[in-house]
Amino acid sequence: MKKIEAIIRKSKFQEVRKALHEADIDFLSWWDVKGQGDAKQGLIFRGIAYDINAIDRLYVSFVVRNINVDKSIDAILKSAFTGESGDGRIFISDIEQSIRIRTGDHGEDSLYNKEEDKD
Repeated sequence: MKKIEAIIRKSKFQEVRKALHEADIDFLSWWDVKGQGDAKQGLIFRGIAYDINAIDRLYVSFVVRNINVDKSIDAILKSAFTGESGDGRIFISDIEQSIRIRTGDHGEDSLYNKEEDKD
């Protein structure tokens, strides 16, 4: 299992969410965050200097089974891309254990509904 975390432009969130849904990733969390990248700039307005280096972004996080890692990453890469500086980052880390509270399922079984997987 892997945890995928991405920092993306707010303007690309709906596209990323739709692409993840099409990749069968429906369970995710997101937060409004601020960050600072390479761009260093300030603004002077009416004689007062403002630091405008803090950039609004969204932080998206979800855990997937190993078989879904590549298609999740591809979905984010394609949908969040603008080609300009500030498109964001993706981080992937190992998950040691996962437990579904409702059923007590452990491991990868806790990440999807087995009832729906009757192929």
